[in-house]
Amino acid sequence: MSILDEMSAKYIWWKSGGEPPYATRRIIAQLMDIGDFGDVLRVLDELGEEPFRDVLSHAEAGWLNPRSWSYWHYRLGVIRPGDPVPPLPRRVLK
Repeated sequence: MSILDEMSAKYIWWKSGGEPPYATRRIIAQLMDIGDFGDVLRVLDELGEEPFRDVLSHAEAGWLNPRSWSYWHYRLGVIRPGDPVPPLPRRVLK
């Protein structure tokens, strides 16, 4: 079992076993939002920071709460201390 399979089972609990696994971005986004520190460190150690940066670039509305969104922008060096945090992704209703 890969680390992403393990994290998917733990953090995407509403997905039944017979359904296909979630995409990497969604699993990592869920980990970034509600993951425990040990799990985050394990995934960062195994996959590096780039998949986490990719999530910030492609996050969908509702994937990250405002606190997590801000934290990860600073933690990953996407923005520097004192720079404004980009707005959260929003759903556009047509």
